[in-house]
Amino acid sequence: MGEMIKVGMADLNVCHAPDAITTLGLGSCVGVALYDKSTKIAGLVHVMLPDSTSVRQNQNPAKFADTGIVLLLQKMKQSGANTSALTAKIAGGAQMFAFKSNNDMLRVGDRNVEAVKKKLNELRIPIIAEDTGLNYGRTVEFFPETGDFVIKAVGKPVQTI
Repeated sequence: MGEMIKVGMADLNVCHAPDAITTLGLGSCVGVALYDKSTKIAGLVHVMLPDSTSVRQNQNPAKFADTGIVLLLQKMKQSGANTSALTAKIAGGAQMFAFKSNNDMLRVGDRNVEAVKKKLNELRIPIIAEDTGLNYGRTVEFFPETGDFVIKAVGKPVQTI
């Protein structure tokens, strides 16, 4: 068993099997795991917001769906991943507040999921599994050895997608 590489909020990283990669506390944030099966290289980005173009002070590309996924792709290419054969698994994008609202500012989780899907589609990276929405936070772990994306949530059974 390798080591577990941690990715913070609005951060990203890449790992090779036998290492695994994790991010904690995905509420409305979305964890996007990209994976190259042939080299067993995986990358994970913890996306906080959908769109970098709506924010003036954005020194951190990993924070946004549009720029974070592109940056992760570049890092994976530098690590030797075959970026034309990547697949994606995504988790998070919860609605962390109990009230239903159509106010876009409060629908950050939904908007993050939509933005992630749009960007992956543009980049022609298929999403092969997802666990998104609902109203609880998630911690995720991706294992490049097997391609398993393990999702843990308080009071819920552990899921592998």
